[in-house]
Amino acid sequence: MTSRTPSRSDEGSETGTDHETESDRTGGTRLAFEQDSILPQESFTKAPRISAKARTREEEDELKRARREAQREAARQHTPPRGPLGRWWRKVQASPDRISLGMCIVALGVVYGDIGTSPLYTFQTFVAGQGGIQRVDRAAVLGMLSLVFWSITLITTVKYVLVALRIDNKGEGGIFALYTLVRRYGKWLAIPAMLGGAAFLADSVLTPAVSISSAVEGLKTIPVLEPVFRENGNLTMVITFVIILVLFAVQSRGTERIGKVFGSVVMVWFAFLAVMGLYCIGNDRSIFEALNPVYGIRFLFSPQNPVGLTIMGTVFLSTTGAEALYSDMGHVGRGNIYATWPFINIALVCNYFGQGAWILRNKNNPALQGVDGLNPFFQMMPTTVRYVAVILSVTAGVIASQALITGAFTMVSEATGLNWMPHLQVRYPARTRGQLYIPTINWVLCVATLTVLVLFKDSEHISAAYGLALTVTMITTTVLLADYLWHDKKRVGAVVFAVVFLAIQILFFMASMAKFMHGGWFTMLLTAAILYIMYTWDQGTKVERSQRRHMTAKECLPALDMLHNDFRIPYFADNLVYLTSDAEMRRLDTDIFFSIFANHPKRARAWWAVSVQTTDAPYTRKYSVENFGTNYLFRVRMKLGFKVDQNVATYLHQIMHELIDSGELPKQPSIYPKVDEDPQIGTITYVLVHKALMPESKIDSRGALSLKVKYAIRKLAGSPIKWFGLAPYNPIVEVQPLFVSTRSVPKLTRVRLHPRKTKASDHAQQTEQTQAQQPEE
Repeated sequence: MTSRTPSRSDEGSETGTDHETESDRTGGTRLAFEQDSILPQESFTKAPRISAKARTREEEDELKRARREAQREAARQHTPPRGPLGRWWRKVQASPDRISLGMCIVALGVVYGDIGTSPLYTFQTFVAGQGGIQRVDRAAVLGMLSLVFWSITLITTVKYVLVALRIDNKGEGGIFALYTLVRRYGKWLAIPAMLGGAAFLADSVLTPAVSISSAVEGLKTIPVLEPVFRENGNLTMVITFVIILVLFAVQSRGTERIGKVFGSVVMVWFAFLAVMGLYCIGNDRSIFEALNPVYGIRFLFSPQNPVGLTIMGTVFLSTTGAEALYSDMGHVGRGNIYATWPFINIALVCNYFGQGAWILRNKNNPALQGVDGLNPFFQMMPTTVRYVAVILSVTAGVIASQALITGAFTMVSEATGLNWMPHLQVRYPARTRGQLYIPTINWVLCVATLTVLVLFKDSEHISAAYGLALTVTMITTTVLLADYLWHDKKRVGAVVFAVVFLAIQILFFMASMAKFMHGGWFTMLLTAAILYIMYTWDQGTKVERSQRRHMTAKECLPALDMLHNDFRIPYFADNLVYLTSDAEMRRLDTDIFFSIFANHPKRARAWWAVSVQTTDAPYTRKYSVENFGTNYLFRVRMKLGFKVDQNVATYLHQIMHELIDSGELPKQPSIYPKVDEDPQIGTITYVLVHKALMPESKIDSRGALSLKVKYAIRKLAGSPIKWFGLAPYNPIVEVQPLFVSTRSVPKLTRVRLHPRKTKASDHAQQTEQTQAQQPEE
């Protein structure tokens, strides 16, 4: 129980701690009394409180792990390296390219899933495009293998592994991270960055659908299950539907945990690809003649190639997933990709060449001629091995989807940092900030992917839309990489890089456009929708920032001081808390100032402007306070680690208690029961300010539309009220006009009413009107 004698600053409280008398309002003496709190002693609401412990158990475990690693690292540093190889290894481990066995396994599971499923359908598409296995000759097989090998080498190895991975933004990769490095070189660079990011996100919707459905359809090749699938035509779609739903449901566990499970499976999968490829090659070493690029170029322009340049659309399927290497760099680290890519590359090449050797041996096999949907990947294996292949391929399809999902989370997070997308709730379920989870994006992707599956039904139709958008991402990434190399004083390299890779990828794009009317329209439509969201959000943000104003203490304090001491106005709340994105501590946003004085002035014992910043360290818990030399206006900045729950209400109670103890904030004992069960602090009202465009605003139609779309997206994206745990406190959401330039409105003209007439005058006027309407004789 608490008692006290209220001071002048406590007058007018609505919590019942004291009462204003008439003499108080006129400046006279006031009554002083003591009043005990009537809060119940037993807790009923279980409100969250600040723990006496400085760290949670998770933090203690993390700290112990960090200490053990530091001790091992110190021991290694004291041990002299053995020979040149030892010195090189120590140098690598001290650089951003450091390697660890655990993260290499994670890299296998997170990064390579998409490119690892390419052998499932690349040569199947090739054989179908040639008109069947009986129409495929040696020149075609060697030409196709040559095109696939050199595409993987140039696009994946040279462009992404050797060039792109060296260009990172604080360890993060992807087209948005690359844009932040080059945007100072020209505003036009935002166009390819937005376009490439939108295309990548659109492709992220199709990848789970095509990868998992194509793998599940492999179950049809098992003789025991073939009758079941023949009788139930939609069974593969149902199985795929369930797998996709489960995959998205487990995303909240974090990519590190998922990666460790998937990584072990991927290691087995790629080893299986390599072994089966070498098994089918056997003693036929002549298949490696395809390493000569002349075979590929000759076949590309050969009259024996029935599909012409569109064969490059099939070749491109072997490189899908290359962009994930760059976008997922922040999840696993550059060094771990360097360490694992040689194994992946060799396994892929062995399997492709094995399929080619099998085709050459069986092109005249009558049992295979006319087989519907012939897939060399499954057919080249013995029947007993095929069971294992189907199980592994289904798992690989799930892993392929994971690579794109984690990449999508990273892309959206980076787009939010560029103010191209709304701020969304982000969770960090793993130990590093690079491994994140965005609930809203996760379930949007889930719904969109399931919609694609229901719309297209099977992998044959989904693959018609697959890959087209990814060629756009690759082209735009090449443009940004070339621009970076140019301004990095590598002019010759930039020109060569741009010419070579733009030529190859534009050829890929033109070949993939053949898919447009067969499903590619869906991908491009999705890309256009995401691009429109980014563009309108960016334009709307620019309009808002053009009108944002801030007030110094000298400008805002006189009015606030007058309101604070105006006892004629009752308290709106003891504490009025505004959430703001402005991190500057020595100024006040005009939105907050005008909210306080809007309509009926919101008088309070204390006004608070609170901002929350997320730090790169996982468990940071710090705050700063600026009181502007007053005891009623406080500017608070919380710095919370990315693993810390952003429960603003609980932390604000701690800050208020500490300010009361230090004498910076007057005491606020409360008499009546409150939800937060804190009798030492008065009522707290939270306010969020949103902006709206006035009808008279002087703004072009494009800017007005951008703002309307931005506000509509923001409404759908979720509210900081939920993110910061403020929903139980009934926060207020205010709408204020956006103060852009306004146009003058012409004044109204007053129309005077006629004087009221009597009944006699009304009768006379009616008679005159009747006579005037009679025709003349």
